[in-house]
Amino acid sequence: MIHKISAEHLTIERIGEIVRKGYKIELSDDARNRIVKCREYLDKKIAENRAPIYGVTTGFGSLCNVSIVGDHLAQLQINLMMSHACGTGDRVPGEIVKIMLLLKVQSLSYGYSGCKLDTVERLIDFFNNDVLPVVYMQGSLGASGDLVPLAHLSLPLVGLGEVEYRGKVMSGADVLRRKGWKPIQLGSKEGLALLNGTQNMSAFAVWALLESRRLSRWADAISAMSLDAYCGLVEPFTEAVHRVRPHNGQLVTAAAIRKWLEGSEIMEKPKSYVQDPYSFRCIPQVHGAAKDTIDYVASVIDTEINSATDNPTVCPDDDLIISAGNFHGEPIALPMDFLAIAVSELANISERRIYKLVSGTRGLPSFLVANPGVNSGFMITQYTAASIVSLNKSLCTPSSVDSIPSSQGQEDHVSMGANAAIKLYKVVLNTERVLAIELFNAAQALDFRRPLHSSERIEAVYREYRKAVPFIVNDEVMYPHIQHSIDFIKQNEGVLCD
Repeated sequence: MIHKISAEHLTIERIGEIVRKGYKIELSDDARNRIVKCREYLDKKIAENRAPIYGVTTGFGSLCNVSIVGDHLAQLQINLMMSHACGTGDRVPGEIVKIMLLLKVQSLSYGYSGCKLDTVERLIDFFNNDVLPVVYMQGSLGASGDLVPLAHLSLPLVGLGEVEYRGKVMSGADVLRRKGWKPIQLGSKEGLALLNGTQNMSAFAVWALLESRRLSRWADAISAMSLDAYCGLVEPFTEAVHRVRPHNGQLVTAAAIRKWLEGSEIMEKPKSYVQDPYSFRCIPQVHGAAKDTIDYVASVIDTEINSATDNPTVCPDDDLIISAGNFHGEPIALPMDFLAIAVSELANISERRIYKLVSGTRGLPSFLVANPGVNSGFMITQYTAASIVSLNKSLCTPSSVDSIPSSQGQEDHVSMGANAAIKLYKVVLNTERVLAIELFNAAQALDFRRPLHSSERIEAVYREYRKAVPFIVNDEVMYPHIQHSIDFIKQNEGVLCD
């Protein structure tokens, strides 16, 4: 399967399909022509123009007033990549690195960056052959884009840095030899085109949005199972209630829960109480707000990934080369902080449902075990969920409110968007863990409602889940079951389909 890189709109969902289904990519004729046209224009302007062009015939950052001439122009680009590769900390996961490669190719393909065709095609070679540069999470200010992580992404093009290839980490030089590729000879401006841009932040955001939509669907399904296992009320999900406060996410969530519960014997059983706790009764309002946030953030990231974000911007049709600020991460730093808060709320309300399930109310045994006392049952699963939720609250302190000036004050306001991306990544993983713990509890609680059955949809999820995680009769080591629950959510999205 092949995806053509072009100026046509690239969606977040399409990126997920390309990366996760193993598509190859190639440039369309239009993209190829755009790249060549821009490079030829830039070379002509360098030859004809005596005035300095930032990052092309000058140094970088606060060194923008230092002119570079002649043979030093190519060395300037190599030096830029080497000096900016200052990453540290954990490695960026391979799937996100692959999204970075795709987004960098997409951005360069618009023909506003001045890269040579062979440089862009080598990035495509990396993508198509799963040659994944080793990139580190920490180091980007999200200011002149993602300078540090994109330096690590680009070093192997010239035989420097490291890559992971076929499960092994090797030097950039080694992988070029193994593949029979010559190191790219960078031209003027190319280092800056590769290092400027928001592809690190954007790749994290794309990944997080794909995962957030998946977790949102799981949150609805799991909460429906918990509600039924808790003998909760379906009335708060009545459509008429939500039409009078018609937030889209709220309406969608209420409809989803009604559909999950349709035909449940447990739900049809008469109840003597008239209210459930907020963690059940307000599922549409909380899950719905998260859905609306996901949609908003997706609209922003959608614009970002269909943009040229390096500097200076080269516009051949307008005969302009302008140093400006399209690399600045502020437009996506704020939404990523917002998304982290929204996703964390899915975990927050999930933990409260776990607490209710183990609390020994509504006819359920204390800690969801038949013989509490000698058995602690599911007591500590709630502790674990609470610990994760507390950590999420710390991680949700916005990164985008901070700025530390850099480059001798030339870059005096930075977005810290890369830190927002890292925290968002952690919050998404944490939320998946909490939802998996809720599923572990909900399935256990459902077994105590037998011989009554839930809806066919919930019972279908339950049956698949029980193939991975058993009913717990007496105390046993619990952490493998939690991990199997996490794996089940990762690998079984198909059970959520109608």
